[in-house]
Amino acid sequence: MSTPAPAAATPAATPPKSRRGLLLRLLAIVVLLALIGWVLWYFLDGRWYEETDDAYVGGNIVQVTPQIAGTVTRIVADDGDRVHAGDTLVLLDASDTEVALGEAEAALAGTVRRVRGLYSTASGAAAEVAARQVAVEKARADFERRRDLAKSGAISGEELAHTRDELTAAENALIAAKQQYTTSKVLIDDTVVGSHPDVRSAAARVRAAYLDRQRATVVAPVDGYVARRSVQLGQRVAPGQALMAVVPLHEVWVDANFKETQLTHMRIGQPVEVTADLYGGDVVYKARIESLGVGTGSAFSLLPAQNATGNWIKIVQRVPVRVTFTDPRQLDEHPLRIGLSTVTRVSLHDRSGPLLSAQPPAQPRYDTEVYARELAEADALIARIIHANMAGNARDDDTQPAPDDPNPGRHKAKAG
Repeated sequence: MSTPAPAAATPAATPPKSRRGLLLRLLAIVVLLALIGWVLWYFLDGRWYEETDDAYVGGNIVQVTPQIAGTVTRIVADDGDRVHAGDTLVLLDASDTEVALGEAEAALAGTVRRVRGLYSTASGAAAEVAARQVAVEKARADFERRRDLAKSGAISGEELAHTRDELTAAENALIAAKQQYTTSKVLIDDTVVGSHPDVRSAAARVRAAYLDRQRATVVAPVDGYVARRSVQLGQRVAPGQALMAVVPLHEVWVDANFKETQLTHMRIGQPVEVTADLYGGDVVYKARIESLGVGTGSAFSLLPAQNATGNWIKIVQRVPVRVTFTDPRQLDEHPLRIGLSTVTRVSLHDRSGPLLSAQPPAQPRYDTEVYARELAEADALIARIIHANMAGNARDDDTQPAPDDPNPGRHKAKAG
């Protein structure tokens, strides 16, 4: 009996493909694509921009301080109020300044009248010189005529002697009159009433008293919003004491602190995009680089870091970059506050600008004409007082020249 043939051996099962190898290949592809994408982004866009979120809104905080001492009687504006340059913020008690101004005005009026008297005295002295000159000429003529008569024996020698004495007396009187005229003229020489030293001194006192009275009204030096009011009613304030602040929000900027490695291609004038955390990415402000800092933040700190130690560690420094807004309408529609956080993105496409300013400012960065108005008003008041105390409301400086004055038209020329 034959034995059956053995069954064919069952083939071994094929091992499943490794999922780990597939995942590694996919990961390598993703990394490669990400690297290619990053390289493309960097060379096409990324290398042309520098960005920092270490940036904050800055601005002027104008301290409002009194220029004279006084007691607060009224507070017109409070925190958050909108004010314009010249608007009243605080009123001080002006009683003392009113009294001082009245005394100064009266003193100026009296000085003008007294100086007018000096011009009148000089005119009288000039007239006296002219009269004495005529008397001398008459006495000389009488003396010469009698001297001829005395030679022929028509008159006695005694009469001739009397005539000589009269001539001598007239000449002495003329000399005295000229001296008096010179003395009077010295007090008014090369001046008119308004420019006389005594009048100018009295006018200066009026000007000071007027300014003190005006400064009892504390005004806003610039347009802006009131902040940090600390003054209270009835408070006695001193010159220079901070009463409140005015913040002009239309003149804000951004101080962006970039790393020193980011400044390589930054230039003044490059365009900047600014987004504020207050509004998020929905509002993008247009701005430009105004200036690049001349030192790091640590260099200007109160206590600069000292790195001369054995365990020194290099730290990347940051340099402040001033960024100013170019579209004021954006600040009107979306106002910013001082101290807000922002993200600043600088475009480096245009690298033709300077690293530092090459020219000094052509005009003042900030100015106010509020206080200049007070001085102009004081000068107008002084002019009215002088005019009101002139003879017939006309200038009384047309003194008559002496007969021997080498420049007889000088006084009227000064008056004109």
